[in-house]
Amino acid sequence: MTVDAHHHVWDLAVRDQDWIRGAELAPLRRNFTLADLEPEARAAGVDRTVLVQTVTVAEETPEFLALAARHDLIAGVVGWTDLTRPDIADELARLRALPGGTRLKGVRHQVQSEPDPAWLLRPDVRRGLAAVADAGLVYDLVVLPHQLPACAAAARALPQLTFVLDHLGKPPIASGDLAPWAAGLRALAALPNTVAKLSGLVTEAAPGARSPADLRPYTDTALDAFGPGRLMAGSDWPVCTLAMSYTEVHALTAELTAGLGEAERAELFEGTAARVYDL
Repeated sequence: MTVDAHHHVWDLAVRDQDWIRGAELAPLRRNFTLADLEPEARAAGVDRTVLVQTVTVAEETPEFLALAARHDLIAGVVGWTDLTRPDIADELARLRALPGGTRLKGVRHQVQSEPDPAWLLRPDVRRGLAAVADAGLVYDLVVLPHQLPACAAAARALPQLTFVLDHLGKPPIASGDLAPWAAGLRALAALPNTVAKLSGLVTEAAPGARSPADLRPYTDTALDAFGPGRLMAGSDWPVCTLAMSYTEVHALTAELTAGLGEAERAELFEGTAARVYDL
């Protein structure tokens, strides 16, 4: 069994994905549905997935929960809600009481778009993060490398909350500037309440530089910092299709981690996600 710990879906007839702008992202300006994903996931041996939010719109999370209630493939949902709202605890309880609400496993916000590099450390945000922990949920971090120090500070301040770093913190693969990112990643990984996803790397690399040799310095750094028991594999579909197909991304991750033992690979491709997201 294999878990895809990170993918998205969207229907542009329901709402716009306002982040899809410019010629480079133009191939994503169409609908990507679970019906599109399911045959590719099954062909790759994936039998459970984690569906992750894409926009900061309150209506999206209930829609994703309802979708999960209808489809066994989606074992968990990482949704969005405003962490700074005064009634955040009540809102999380309301979401969990909705159809499919038991599949709400985590919360995420587009921290990468926040101009304040210390956004996670604001008192109102920290209060919201504490409510996420109290609800038995985890918090997904979608951040840029310069925001990793704030991630570590937040994780240190909230040891009761598990922080899941999406896409390894988006390392600057295209520029090859490994050292600052690696230092931030290792500082975060030193905290026991953190895990990370091997996901989203192919779209951080430059075209023509997406081979295993190009990506291995980054995946090896993550494996050394977190270990396979605190890493999980994710496709980042359909964003990955800008660079590779679903099947190609799955095969690339398998090749990059071919040196692991059988038990370690089981953790990376299933165990970590199942445990962290309580799938």
